[in-house]
Amino acid sequence: MAVNMYYDKDADLANLKGKKIGVLGYGSQGHAHAQNLRESGMEVMVAELPDTANYKLACEHKFKPLAVAEVVKGADLILMTLPDEIQPWVYKNDIHHNLKAGKTLGFTHGFNIHFGQIVPPDGVDVIMIAPKGPGHLLRSEYVGGGGVPCLVAVEKDHSGKALQTALAWGSGIGGGRAGILETTFKDETETDLFGEQVVLCGGVTELIKAAFETLVEAGYPPELCFFECMHELKLIVDLFYQGGISYMRYSVSNTAEYGDLTRGPRVINEESRKEMKKILHEIVTGQFAKEFILENSANRPVFNALYKRDYHHQIEVVGRKLRRMMKWIDSKEV
Repeated sequence: MAVNMYYDKDADLANLKGKKIGVLGYGSQGHAHAQNLRESGMEVMVAELPDTANYKLACEHKFKPLAVAEVVKGADLILMTLPDEIQPWVYKNDIHHNLKAGKTLGFTHGFNIHFGQIVPPDGVDVIMIAPKGPGHLLRSEYVGGGGVPCLVAVEKDHSGKALQTALAWGSGIGGGRAGILETTFKDETETDLFGEQVVLCGGVTELIKAAFETLVEAGYPPELCFFECMHELKLIVDLFYQGGISYMRYSVSNTAEYGDLTRGPRVINEESRKEMKKILHEIVTGQFAKEFILENSANRPVFNALYKRDYHHQIEVVGRKLRRMMKWIDSKEV
């Protein structure tokens, strides 16, 4: 199936000239969108809660944060960069009654639109620019003259110019330098959740922990197990990033490559694939969304318990100790 890929040459920043852009939230994505758009020549307003770390950071970056309602009233393009679980509450209380016809509501992830937690009124364009990378990378790549690939989608096009607006937004944050791939809110949401759960976060963390525990239980020193199962993973991921699976296999030893080809399928086997299909089914049917929404409405009891358990996992304790020894690592401890 052919897909459209857009670049800076396909986007016209003039579509945002003379318009005010409101960025709701100055967190991971918000700070990057706000600064990149401002440095691309746009007029940007920021909404953030007073006396918070993000509010202070916005002030340090020469913004004057306002209340959400005030930003929504004054902005032509409103960018929702708040956490998924907070967006419906903020929309109901501060956005909906201030969202007049002719405005555009932008998202960086399609969760709340796709699963019906936010239903914008008629007369409002609904678009998405989803950077395929965290906010700090979106910012650093822009500053360095590069960009992070983005996804673009249009859910509602009342003006007839929603795609042009979205592409201007994507180009303004640097996405047009790397490429902006056209998709839908549905496809972005479902593939993003699947990738996070099965590979990027859930799959990788469980694989690391299981391998570490197997070696420790067999009597090997935890420090050695940490290096083999956690620390060196970055080296392999960098090879994937540069040239895919083939380049990784080209770069490692013949022994490692043979072990990869013959033992990998025994770890990620048919049972693993069945579970992946089950997880995808839960995402597509809305089962995961329902679970996540209920979890947050109950103050996240399962999330908090699981997070606390893994925070004190032996691989995390050992890792904190070893990272202090490796002064060349820009260690980030939370």
